[in-house]
Amino acid sequence: MDALAPLIASAIVAGTPLMLAGLGLLMNERSGVINLGSEGMMLMGAIAAFATTVGTGSFFLGFVAGAVVAMLMAGFFSWLTIWLGANQVATGLALSLFGVGASAYVGLPYAGESLLPQQFALPVLKDVPVLGQAFFSHHPMVYGSLLLCAAIAWFLGRTRAGLVLRAVGESPSSAHSLGYNVRGIRLAAVLFGGLCCGLAGAFMSLVYTPLWVEGMVAGRGWIALALVAFATWRPVRVLMGAYLFGGITILTYHMQALGVPIASQLLSMLPYIATIVVLVLISRNASWIRLNMPASLGKHFNPNI
Repeated sequence: MDALAPLIASAIVAGTPLMLAGLGLLMNERSGVINLGSEGMMLMGAIAAFATTVGTGSFFLGFVAGAVVAMLMAGFFSWLTIWLGANQVATGLALSLFGVGASAYVGLPYAGESLLPQQFALPVLKDVPVLGQAFFSHHPMVYGSLLLCAAIAWFLGRTRAGLVLRAVGESPSSAHSLGYNVRGIRLAAVLFGGLCCGLAGAFMSLVYTPLWVEGMVAGRGWIALALVAFATWRPVRVLMGAYLFGGITILTYHMQALGVPIASQLLSMLPYIATIVVLVLISRNASWIRLNMPASLGKHFNPNI
């Protein structure tokens, strides 16, 4: 049990950036917008957070900087797709490629630098055997992501604003005919998605691995996109899926440390293989996907036509 506690703790930490990004992308897609730029936004959020923290010494300002930079990227994406009618898939891919290249360039002066790891724990609860180390010794952002998941589930399922957001994702023309500002609602959802991706990237460079390495997000933006479909656009399932993929990632590291006679390259492939397998299993039931997927996902809406 003593050996299991650090594995559980590591899986939770590894799943947190996936959950943050996945929840943001879920809100995007619930409004009918698909943004494939998550990888680039996470990378730009990571380098912005790291550079700001190195320059100011404030981790809080680092998280704010990461969120703001990713929101600006999401705002540019919104202008191109929601107002100018650019193809969402192509624009999202371009945004992702831009983020990968720009973060590598901006991060050149910070290559090899690292930050001192932060130590956090909940008083009293941290001393509980096994459970204290596994669940009550995490960064506040870990617990914040759990609260965010609960808040989004409540927002989408229990509030009028959440109902309007879902209506925009299902039938923007009907929502517009009822007097709702479809473009404004979609803009707010996309900006929120950018904020979450920025926080996820900041978590990667400030908490998960407190250093900057080019391409350190390592495909997690794409896994977060797949996670939304895996969760059938439901927040609680995003949480479960994120911790599942986080657990698989940590398991590969643990197997390498134990000297399991499998090539390290093959072990590193496991999280991505798991993603592909899950998507294949989900895609086998097309009617199930249609039943849960927002009907207007990826479709442009022009209120003037």
